Amino acid sequence: MLFRQRDTAMHNVPLNKEVLQARLSYIEDSLKSLERFTGVAFEEFRSNQDNFRIAFYDLRRALEAVMDIGSHILSRIPGARASSYKEISKLLGKHKIVPLDFADNQLSKMAGYRNRMTHFYSQITEKELYDIIQRDLGDFELFCKHISDLLKDPSKRGFTTE
Repeated sequence: MLFRQRDTAMHNVPLNKEVLQARLSYIEDSLKSLERFTGVAFEEFRSNQDNFRIAFYDLRRALEAVMDIGSHILSRIPGARASSYKEISKLLGKHKIVPLDFADNQLSKMAGYRNRMTHFYSQITEKELYDIIQRDLGDFELFCKHISDLLKDPSKRGFTTE
C-alpha cells in the first residue's frame, strides 16, 4: 500500500493546546480589564477618554482571540476552512464545537463586531462600546467554557492534541 492512514482520529492534525490556551488567556485578561467598567455609570465611563481607548483595545483583542481560536480549530477539520469571520462562527456551530444557537447568534454578532471594529473603527461610539461591556461580556465567558470543555477531552469530538 503506497499511502498509509496516519491515524484513526477523525481530525488528523492535532489541536495545538498551548496556542489555544494562550488565546483563552488573552480573552480572560481582556475581560478582567473590561470588568472595571461594568456597573459604572455611562457618564463616568465617558468622562475619561482613556476609558474608551482601553475598552476598545481590550474588546478588539478578545474578539481577535475568539476568531483565532475558531480558525485554529477549523483548520484541523478537513474541508472546514472558513473564508470569513462570520463563517468561522457558523462552522463552529455546524461542527458542534459550540452549540448551533450560540454560533448563529452571539458568535456571529461577535464576528460582525470584530469586522466593524477593524474596518469601521471611526464609527464606533462610546455608548455602543459601553453597552456591549454592560450586557455582552458573558458571551466571551460562555465561548471560553466551550473551548475549555473541548480541550479537556478533545478525543470526544475526534481531535487529538500536541
